[in-house]
Amino acid sequence: MENGKTAAKIQATFELNGRQLSLEVDPVLRLVDLLRDQLHMTGTKISCGIGRCGACSVLLDGKVVNACLVLAYQIDGSHITTIEGIQKGGELDLIQQCFLEEGGFQCGYCTPGMIMAAKALTDENLFPGDEEIIEALSGNLCRCTGYGGILRALYRFKAEKAKES
Repeated sequence: MENGKTAAKIQATFELNGRQLSLEVDPVLRLVDLLRDQLHMTGTKISCGIGRCGACSVLLDGKVVNACLVLAYQIDGSHITTIEGIQKGGELDLIQQCFLEEGGFQCGYCTPGMIMAAKALTDENLFPGDEEIIEALSGNLCRCTGYGGILRALYRFKAEKAKES
């Protein structure tokens, strides 16, 4: 932005929840604002806005990121998955089901970001250890649950995957 003028728009082509999109966007628009305001993916929450709470966590090319820290010019050619995109055919993803069954939420505000962090972890490692779980969730803050239900959800996920093996 120079002399009060906004930057020229760019074309961002990316996949969102399995759907190919090509949009003209301001290059410095935050991904969280693009998702919520223009694409109506409101499961991605805005809280701190500075990458400390994890409420806006999404998967960018399979890695968990804070959508408040990603700018539109960075998403061109990428694959983005939001909380709305992890269920398949109307069925909850196993990690969502485990959060539901184990009470891994209270007010629910942090839940989408927490699930996305857990999804990234379990996509990479079906049987994470305690230290890996704690590390994976360390970028997501919850003020309500005390984390007990969240941890139980991940332990249940591991148990369910062990049954499938």
